Amino acid sequence: MKQKTAFMTAGVLLILLSLIGCSSVKTTTDDGKQIVKVALSAEVNPPFLATNDRNEPIGYNIDYLNEVERRLPHIHFDYIFGEEESNLIGVGAGKFEMAANWFFSNPEREKRFLYPQVPYGYSMTGLIVNESNRDIQSLDDMTSKKLAPVSPSGGLRSILNQYNEEHDPDIPLTTIESPSNELNLKRVESGRSDAAFMNISTFDTIQKHLNLKVKVGGIVSKEPIYLVLQPSEKQLAADLDRVTKEMIDDGTLPKLAKKWFGVDFFQDIDYISEQGYQYEERKEAS
Repeated sequence: MKQKTAFMTAGVLLILLSLIGCSSVKTTTDDGKQIVKVALSAEVNPPFLATNDRNEPIGYNIDYLNEVERRLPHIHFDYIFGEEESNLIGVGAGKFEMAANWFFSNPEREKRFLYPQVPYGYSMTGLIVNESNRDIQSLDDMTSKKLAPVSPSGGLRSILNQYNEEHDPDIPLTTIESPSNELNLKRVESGRSDAAFMNISTFDTIQKHLNLKVKVGGIVSKEPIYLVLQPSEKQLAADLDRVTKEMIDDGTLPKLAKKWFGVDFFQDIDYISEQGYQYEERKEAS
């Protein structure tokens, strides 16, 4: 916990410093590379972003960005850590060229920012069930089951609402403002709920600490994640699209997905569910 706090504190200091006297910041390195300021989240979200025992950032995002930098030798990434909303404000204000905080694409953000066309990864949603359960693998299995309480709004609720609009019978939903993911998982473990619907990375983080008798029953959706750029950075976006596609086609990103998530999330949902999505904490290679 101290490690995370130190990381976040350092991030806040760095973002504040970046907003002061930005006109004096160098735009190229001593050897002529273009400096691209990249805003990263000060709040860790493993396995996308975490810290090692030296309080250094590690994770899927860092490995991806390191490989991008290697493939674009004219670019040098300069990382600044801050809160997500501050990062977006900074990109919009021209303080940073881009932000890399596992962002989804939505119409509101698309009006304000430039998105590359090729996603560099996926965020998974899934049904968490008791470790003894063998019956629940998809939302179709929940129409006669009891789902743990869900928020009245947000991305997870939108997925459930869309399912209910398109299917009959629908999934009975119990709504609670800001439901606790930890309590929902405990409900599943005790049998008070048959399943909980949540982001898999969120589940991984909680399960690492609580070690409950629960598991991923099935993957429901994979939501593409993107870097977010200043609208003027069209050439950078084109370069990112080119090397990201190369990294997918040559197996680099699928390999990183297996390293950090235990499964290649560039495959389809059926493959991912069949292989299993049981995240194990990965340690930085010595």
